[in-house]
Amino acid sequence: MKELLAEPSNVSYPAGMEASPAVQPCAPTAGRRERKKQRTREALVDSAFRLFAEKGFEATTVEEIADAVDVSSRTFFRYFASKEDVLLTFQDEQFGAMKEAYAARPADEPVITALRRAAVSVIRAFEDGEFGFDPERFGCIQSLMETSPAVFGSSLEHGQKKHAEMTLLVADRMGVDPATDLRPHVVAAVVNGVFHTAFELLSSGIVRAERFSDVLSELLLSLEDGINFPAAAVEASSPN
Repeated sequence: MKELLAEPSNVSYPAGMEASPAVQPCAPTAGRRERKKQRTREALVDSAFRLFAEKGFEATTVEEIADAVDVSSRTFFRYFASKEDVLLTFQDEQFGAMKEAYAARPADEPVITALRRAAVSVIRAFEDGEFGFDPERFGCIQSLMETSPAVFGSSLEHGQKKHAEMTLLVADRMGVDPATDLRPHVVAAVVNGVFHTAFELLSSGIVRAERFSDVLSELLLSLEDGINFPAAAVEASSPN
């Protein structure tokens, strides 16, 4: 028996399939880790919006948001810099959708016309819960902007930070260089102001419209006779 046990094994393995002294556990794939992180992030967003709606923005703490998901505050700060940042990520989603819609407009549409049609279509999709957008979150932000100076201020500052991106989008449609042509900067600044003016008009009751998208559409229509600069595709096709 000892000889049999001591005798080396004559079993051979195909190349690359040699016996291993121990079976190593499978490491989680990057995709699985990313999905877990995304689920945690989405749970934190859900928790935050629920608490904002129930308690108000100022009364809600980061600790309460994290506790509702059964994670630590440290985990919260891995995903968001602050509770204001939770709201701004939703606005980033809205801005990203608007950029895509604007880029998809016909190349010969004037600047403000294309902006109005893109922005209004995206806002209405948010309001109606189309294309996977969450209308409750959109409504919550609108309500918080009315009741919380901190939220309104953060939203205003966030819009100003998007000025450079909007300027480049407008310049691209016009076919001009924003380093030498000031018109794209004017459009970006005016459109940012129009968004906040639309909110203020709606929340104050000055206008009778029920939806933000309707007020936004009216304000942008009023600009089309003023700074509705032509697209590059139109200028290129115009006779000299």
